[in-house]
Amino acid sequence: MIILMRSASPGEDLDRVVREAEAAGLRAQVVEASGRPAVALSGGEPPDPARFESLPGVAQVVASSGPWRLAARETRPEGTVVRVGDVALGGGDCVVIAGPCAVESETQLLTTAHLVKQAGARLLRGGAFKPRTSPYSFEGLGLPALRLLARARQETGLPIVTEALDEASLGQVEEVADLIQIGTRNMHNAGLLRSAARTGKPILLKRGMAATLEEFLMAAEYVLAEGNRNVVLCERGIRTFSRHSRYTLDLSIVPAVHEATHLPIVVDPSHATGRRDRVPPMARAALAAGADGLLLEVHPTPERSRSDGPQALLPAQFAALVQELRALSATLDRGREVAR
Repeated sequence: MIILMRSASPGEDLDRVVREAEAAGLRAQVVEASGRPAVALSGGEPPDPARFESLPGVAQVVASSGPWRLAARETRPEGTVVRVGDVALGGGDCVVIAGPCAVESETQLLTTAHLVKQAGARLLRGGAFKPRTSPYSFEGLGLPALRLLARARQETGLPIVTEALDEASLGQVEEVADLIQIGTRNMHNAGLLRSAARTGKPILLKRGMAATLEEFLMAAEYVLAEGNRNVVLCERGIRTFSRHSRYTLDLSIVPAVHEATHLPIVVDPSHATGRRDRVPPMARAALAAGADGLLLEVHPTPERSRSDGPQALLPAQFAALVQELRALSATLDRGREVAR
């Protein structure tokens, strides 16, 4: 439930609403909705709206569109813009995020970073800690990879996106990442979500491989409930019966997210398809569906990659795709562009 205040209501009116909510055993968080103060209620069953409608300064009591409350579109109808360095996610344009699945060496990372920036990427992705299905697979370089990511940012100016695997690695990731990724395996990890939120850094939250829209948004609610409003959602494919790709890329969730929540959503066609030849058509489809960004894997020598080489685009393929996306965005009647 969201309690919208009148624009000119004094501070004591807002305080009174908060006290009333707390007296009802609810958690009250002061937010801003459409440029005016509001109070988002959580922590229990929604109360009778009449309890708040008669309070001084209250303009309207709005029931949220789902069990998510802070993430509800009603709390910010205009949508949230998450700023990562000088890059805006959710501002109307589609932001390209690119880089290798995992940081493997200085040469591999720095070469890729310069190439993707030249081609049009606005953020650099690269895994330092890699959760893998097999304990015998490459799990990342760890701290040395974070140092290389910091150097890549210094050389290219690209903000860094990298994953925190657990609470032990979170502190190290926090020191380097401009956007902290919570991977699909950790979407339900409430402790990690809360700890990541408390860093104050923007959070990229990947959808669990079998998560519903409701579960996805409730995971985001854990971050928002800690006072961190800078959450970017990421669709990366869900597990179905299909065998023609690694996962099934659920592009229908993009408009569903835009309807249900104010949070921006990016799409990762690389992990979803698992095949580089499928990445460009799915990236184009994601742009057409309204994605606020694309998360793409690029590697200069994917045949020698230690992690997910078959899905990584070659630098020339990536550059060509960015040009295709820009041409496509010009034909879409939404005023959206691929961010430059």
